[in-house]
Amino acid sequence: MTPKHQYRSVFISDLHLGSRSCRARELTVFLKSIRCEHLYLVGDVIDMWRLKNRWFWPPDHNDVTRRILKMAKRGTSVVYVPGNHDEHARQFVGLCFGDVSVRSHAHHTTADGRNLYITHGDEFDMIVKHARLLSVMGGMAYDWLVVVNRAYNWLRARLGLNYWSLSQFLKLKVKSACTFVAKFEETLLEEARRKGFDGVVCGHIHKPEIREPHSEIAYYNCGDWVESGTALVEHHDGTLEIIDGFALVAPILEAKASRAHQDQPPQPVHALATTLPLLDELDWESEQTETLAEPALA
Repeated sequence: MTPKHQYRSVFISDLHLGSRSCRARELTVFLKSIRCEHLYLVGDVIDMWRLKNRWFWPPDHNDVTRRILKMAKRGTSVVYVPGNHDEHARQFVGLCFGDVSVRSHAHHTTADGRNLYITHGDEFDMIVKHARLLSVMGGMAYDWLVVVNRAYNWLRARLGLNYWSLSQFLKLKVKSACTFVAKFEETLLEEARRKGFDGVVCGHIHKPEIREPHSEIAYYNCGDWVESGTALVEHHDGTLEIIDGFALVAPILEAKASRAHQDQPPQPVHALATTLPLLDELDWESEQTETLAEPALA
């Protein structure tokens, strides 16, 4: 049995269950490989925008929800903060579903006494807030970019090259994207400061990051489970770290694939498939023998 990775708290966001972009298989293995006291689902857990247009819910996506419910049943405090892609869940704020508490925002106190403000972050995104159509179009463009990125990195893997993120490259290189991210972070930090918190935990922009300036408000972004495969974790001493979930589960998935290959029974070979080539060979040898034995003509 794979040993559990022990954390005090785990924060994950932007799972996008219900979309083809979701890395549900890796996420399920990740959740099975950890143990924590607190699990925060920081928005866009279910992609209702995609489900509204086209239903997509394979067994892997059920596995994720079952695992989260099982963690809650076994004693993990699970808090769900909806985002813009699952905004319809906000009507259930204040209720509990299978020991999962739904909240518009959440507060968390770290082991070393810091108070964190937890929000998905979409309400601080002016495009989402004031230009819904533009936001939806941007989401569609991002989905297309993810498909292109996966195909490109499949080819890179075949050539023995490391993973390279096209979307992250564009975010870093396009000036308007950099300006948007900087403004988003600045607005969130100002909100946390106004509310008297020591830091803010968010998702939304699919850009995992930690910034802990001395004596100022700290900024934490969980990343996503579409492309980054990251989680923000709190260790038992209160320190926070972003971990690479894809890298963590890769050896587990490889071991499973290896065991499945070893356990696979040998494929039976049809007797006729092995006999016919032998018969053909015998016929050819017989013809050659007859030709050699034929008497010369007078």
